[in-house]
Amino acid sequence: MCGLLCVMLAAGCSTGSDGIEFISDAQLKPAGAPAVMQVPAATPKLAREDQFKIQVAIYGYLLNRHFLEGGEYSAVFVQGDDEEVAALIKQFPNHVPPIKPSDQANLRPNQTPLDRQTGKPAMIFSVDALEPADGTVLAIGRWYAGAAVSGFYTFTLRKTDGEWGIISAT
Repeated sequence: MCGLLCVMLAAGCSTGSDGIEFISDAQLKPAGAPAVMQVPAATPKLAREDQFKIQVAIYGYLLNRHFLEGGEYSAVFVQGDDEEVAALIKQFPNHVPPIKPSDQANLRPNQTPLDRQTGKPAMIFSVDALEPADGTVLAIGRWYAGAAVSGFYTFTLRKTDGEWGIISAT
């Protein structure tokens, strides 16, 4: 009886008449069949210098937005390595609140970041840019001052005379 059951189970599993196709059932296409293979087009990569210029343009935009008015924040921290942050501090030397290096940030999960020097609330900016397409770059500029005060703008930028300028922000 056990032998008959095994034969029935094996026969039932090998019939393939139920229309289910398993990965293990896959077969190679016959020789001469057209091979359809999509090769993605090469996309140009952003040079580090261009990435930084895009960040400067977007950070400049964000630094002039309404959420920094009113004196609530004592510092702005930006995403970037030490060299980039130092260059941004030089680019915006008299901004209120000032841009400060990230080692002066006190970060706490889901709470407003604090400026270690003053103990007051601070804001964090970041930029993520996609690879260029058709001479333009799409990027997202984010701000974060805790879970309740965060958001982003979507930017389209175009390079003109070696500088990246914002075409639109939404």
